[in-house]
Amino acid sequence: MTAPLLVFGWGNPSRGDDALGPLCIEHLRSLSLDAARVEYQEDFQLQIEHALDLVGRERVLLVDASLDCAAPFEVTQLQPAYDAHLMSHALTPAALLQVYAELRTEPPPPCTLLAIRAERFELGEPPSRAALINLEAALRWAKAWLTD
Repeated sequence: MTAPLLVFGWGNPSRGDDALGPLCIEHLRSLSLDAARVEYQEDFQLQIEHALDLVGRERVLLVDASLDCAAPFEVTQLQPAYDAHLMSHALTPAALLQVYAELRTEPPPPCTLLAIRAERFELGEPPSRAALINLEAALRWAKAWLTD
Protein backbone atom coordinates (compact mmCIF):
# COMPACT_ATOMS: atom_id res chain seq x y z
CA MET A 1 0.00 0.00 0.00
CA THR A 2 1.30 3.44 -0.94
CA ALA A 3 1.62 5.97 1.89
CA PRO A 4 -0.53 9.03 1.14
CA LEU A 5 2.26 11.48 2.01
CA LEU A 6 5.68 11.49 0.36
CA VAL A 7 8.59 13.61 1.54
CA PHE A 8 11.43 13.53 -0.99
CA GLY A 9 14.73 15.30 -0.40
CA TRP A 10 17.68 15.45 -2.74
CA GLY A 11 21.25 16.63 -2.69
CA ASN A 12 24.81 15.44 -2.29
CA PRO A 13 25.84 14.98 1.36
CA SER A 14 29.50 15.41 0.32
CA ARG A 15 28.98 18.92 -1.08
CA GLY A 16 28.48 21.27 1.85
CA ASP A 17 25.01 22.80 1.99
CA ASP A 18 23.79 20.54 -0.81
CA ALA A 19 23.24 18.05 2.03
CA LEU A 20 20.21 20.02 3.32
CA GLY A 21 17.62 17.90 1.47
CA PRO A 22 18.94 14.56 2.76
CA LEU A 23 19.51 16.03 6.25
CA CYS A 24 15.91 17.21 6.36
CA ILE A 25 14.72 13.71 5.43
CA GLU A 26 16.96 12.18 8.09
CA HIS A 27 15.55 14.46 10.80
CA LEU A 28 11.93 13.99 9.75
CA ARG A 29 12.35 10.22 9.53
CA SER A 30 13.66 10.20 13.12
CA LEU A 31 10.30 11.58 14.30
CA SER A 32 8.83 8.11 13.72
CA LEU A 33 5.51 9.45 12.49
CA ASP A 34 2.89 6.99 11.30
CA ALA A 35 4.77 4.91 8.70
CA ALA A 36 1.49 3.97 7.04
CA ARG A 37 0.86 7.67 6.28
CA VAL A 38 4.34 9.00 5.44
CA GLU A 39 7.10 7.71 3.19
CA TYR A 40 10.53 9.35 3.05
CA GLN A 41 12.87 9.14 0.08
CA GLU A 42 16.15 10.76 -0.84
CA ASP A 43 18.49 10.79 -3.79
CA PHE A 44 21.32 12.86 -5.25
CA GLN A 45 19.02 14.54 -7.80
CA LEU A 46 15.53 14.42 -9.25
CA GLN A 47 15.29 12.00 -12.13
CA ILE A 48 12.59 11.00 -14.60
CA GLU A 49 11.98 7.75 -12.70
CA HIS A 50 10.95 9.70 -9.61
CA ALA A 51 7.71 10.69 -11.35
CA LEU A 52 6.48 7.18 -10.52
CA ASP A 53 7.05 7.85 -6.82
CA LEU A 54 4.21 10.39 -6.97
CA VAL A 55 1.61 7.82 -8.03
CA GLY A 56 -1.13 7.28 -5.44
CA ARG A 57 -0.10 10.16 -3.17
CA GLU A 58 -2.42 12.69 -1.54
CA ARG A 59 0.36 15.25 -1.11
CA VAL A 60 4.09 15.47 -1.80
CA LEU A 61 6.77 17.60 -0.17
CA LEU A 62 9.97 18.07 -2.18
CA VAL A 63 12.99 19.35 -0.22
CA ASP A 64 16.18 20.85 -1.65
CA ALA A 65 18.96 23.32 -0.86
CA SER A 66 18.82 26.60 -2.79
CA LEU A 67 21.21 29.45 -3.41
CA ASP A 68 18.36 31.52 -4.87
CA CYS A 69 15.69 31.53 -2.16
CA ALA A 70 15.41 33.90 0.77
CA ALA A 71 16.63 32.75 4.18
CA PRO A 72 15.70 30.70 6.03
CA PHE A 73 13.52 28.91 3.41
CA GLU A 74 10.80 29.38 0.82
CA VAL A 75 7.70 27.30 0.17
CA THR A 76 6.25 27.07 -3.34
CA GLN A 77 3.20 25.22 -4.64
CA LEU A 78 4.40 23.51 -7.80
CA GLN A 79 2.74 23.15 -11.18
CA PRO A 80 3.87 20.97 -14.09
CA ALA A 81 6.07 22.85 -16.55
CA TYR A 82 8.32 22.01 -19.45
CA ASP A 83 11.99 22.53 -18.78
CA ALA A 84 14.89 22.80 -21.20
CA HIS A 85 16.42 19.82 -19.39
CA LEU A 86 13.30 17.64 -19.48
CA MET A 87 15.15 14.79 -21.15
CA SER A 88 18.22 15.16 -18.92
CA HIS A 89 19.08 12.79 -16.09
CA ALA A 90 18.42 15.62 -13.59
CA LEU A 91 15.10 17.48 -13.47
CA THR A 92 13.64 20.56 -11.87
CA PRO A 93 10.65 19.91 -9.60
CA ALA A 94 8.24 21.44 -12.15
CA ALA A 95 9.68 19.24 -14.91
CA LEU A 96 9.22 16.18 -12.68
CA LEU A 97 5.52 17.05 -12.40
CA GLN A 98 5.36 17.49 -16.17
CA VAL A 99 6.79 14.00 -16.66
CA TYR A 100 4.17 12.64 -14.26
CA ALA A 101 1.36 14.41 -16.12
CA GLU A 102 2.56 13.04 -19.45
CA LEU A 103 3.08 9.49 -18.19
CA ARG A 104 -0.18 9.26 -16.30
CA THR A 105 -2.31 11.60 -18.48
CA GLU A 106 -3.64 13.17 -15.29
CA PRO A 107 -2.52 15.99 -13.02
CA PRO A 108 0.04 15.12 -10.35
CA PRO A 109 -0.92 15.19 -6.68
CA PRO A 110 -0.47 18.53 -4.88
CA CYS A 111 3.28 19.09 -4.61
CA THR A 112 5.07 21.63 -2.45
CA LEU A 113 8.71 22.63 -2.77
CA LEU A 114 10.55 23.44 0.45
CA ALA A 115 13.70 25.28 -0.68
CA ILE A 116 16.18 25.78 2.17
CA ARG A 117 18.62 28.66 1.83
CA ALA A 118 22.18 27.44 1.22
CA GLU A 119 25.49 29.27 0.92
CA ARG A 120 28.09 26.90 -0.47
CA PHE A 121 28.38 23.55 -2.21
CA GLU A 122 32.12 22.78 -1.98
CA LEU A 123 33.10 19.14 -2.34
CA GLY A 124 34.21 17.57 0.93
CA GLU A 125 32.91 20.40 3.12
CA PRO A 126 30.29 20.04 5.86
CA PRO A 127 27.09 22.12 5.78
CA SER A 128 27.63 25.74 6.81
CA ARG A 129 26.45 27.04 10.18
CA ALA A 130 23.97 29.39 8.49
CA ALA A 131 22.52 26.56 6.40
CA LEU A 132 22.03 24.39 9.49
CA ILE A 133 20.18 27.25 11.20
CA ASN A 134 17.98 27.56 8.09
CA LEU A 135 17.40 23.81 8.20
CA GLU A 136 16.11 24.04 11.78
CA ALA A 137 13.53 26.63 10.72
CA ALA A 138 12.54 24.54 7.70
CA LEU A 139 12.13 21.45 9.89
CA ARG A 140 9.61 23.27 12.09
CA TRP A 141 7.60 24.15 8.98
CA ALA A 142 7.89 20.59 7.57
CA LYS A 143 6.69 19.04 10.83
CA ALA A 144 3.56 21.21 10.64
CA TRP A 145 3.07 20.16 6.97
CA LEU A 146 3.24 16.50 7.99
CA THR A 147 0.67 16.87 10.77
CA ASP A 148 -1.70 19.17 8.83
